[in-house]
Amino acid sequence: MSSRAARTEPGRGGGTSRRRFMGALAAAAVGAVAAPQAAQAWPSWPRGPRPLFLGTYTSVAGGGSGIGLATYDEATGRITATGTVRGVSDPSFLALHPSGRTLYTVNEQQTGGVTAVRLSPDGHHRVLGTQGTGGAGPCHLSVHPGGRWLFSANYGSGSVAVHPIDASGALGPRTDLVTHTTPPPGPGQEGPHAHQIITSPDGGHVLAVDLGTDTVYTYRLDASRGTLTRISYATVQPGAGPRHLTFHPGGLFAYLANEVDNTVAVCAYEPATGKLTPGTPQPTGTGPGTSYPAQLVVTGDGRYAFLANRGHNSLTRYAIEDGGSRLRLLGTVPVGGDFPRHIALSPSQGLLFAANQRSSSVTVFHVDHENGELRSAGGPFSSPVAVCALPL
Repeated sequence: MSSRAARTEPGRGGGTSRRRFMGALAAAAVGAVAAPQAAQAWPSWPRGPRPLFLGTYTSVAGGGSGIGLATYDEATGRITATGTVRGVSDPSFLALHPSGRTLYTVNEQQTGGVTAVRLSPDGHHRVLGTQGTGGAGPCHLSVHPGGRWLFSANYGSGSVAVHPIDASGALGPRTDLVTHTTPPPGPGQEGPHAHQIITSPDGGHVLAVDLGTDTVYTYRLDASRGTLTRISYATVQPGAGPRHLTFHPGGLFAYLANEVDNTVAVCAYEPATGKLTPGTPQPTGTGPGTSYPAQLVVTGDGRYAFLANRGHNSLTRYAIEDGGSRLRLLGTVPVGGDFPRHIALSPSQGLLFAANQRSSSVTVFHVDHENGELRSAGGPFSSPVAVCALPL
């Protein structure tokens, strides 16, 4: 590991409280790139039902025993369970390699890790190994579009890590670890809480969202060494609690879900500099108080955005206007489950999946691209402590 692999940014330090089971948020006051990376068509995947991977917690009551395996019917949205990838601890967030042949998951534990799983069309998926993230409670990860680097966000310790990916898809020891220490933590926060790390659509910058410091950081990646250099950061209103950033397909705007103050914000993005400029916060359509908005997904045509509201148990629908610069609230629909932690669109964009943590279920909706309506595809699919859904 290089000398940079355990560095911190100058400024005030923060605590390292463990994030873990997010159902506890209801008692506290505390994509398309933002979702797990868009699943690509697997060249060797047979015709018929499509694969669906499900994230869970393995160390909580009623949790799963590894990464859940299922298939779904693109026409009906029906999900069928097919098994489990065992030997993977607390796989709470999943991402796919651009080749479509390797799956990555966080291990959301106090001593955090990231695990690589080699996928096989016959269902005999193979765990390639785990590497430590150097932090506590990693809750998000993504793969650089070039396929050589994996990024992860350690919620508990407020840091982001980089790992190399070899030709087999396996992970090497981390090449960098950056802890967010400036600006200082926001109201009600004891320290930084890195919640997401993604690559901008232009591929030129890496952005990390930190709930604890109410900040989105922009980094430049050294693609030969796997190190990050911070070049700017954007702060939102104190106490907003930014959680997830989702880019518009045009690449000039992004949408930020703020989980503590129950708002979303349209952000302008400058590809040349990586600068992000958040706009005025706007409502989620869920009424007063906070409903712990989790994340937004944007349709591939850039016309609609959908937001998961955990406390309100709903999905907010927005029309995207003026080239991506404006979100117009259309209303909400019941999600059909309890505490929708994560949502994802199928590669065809015809289905939306919601992983509902407290009801241990996955619900599916048909997406109408003419008017942005969501129509339930039927009853919920049972999945233990469902916190992530990745359809291929």
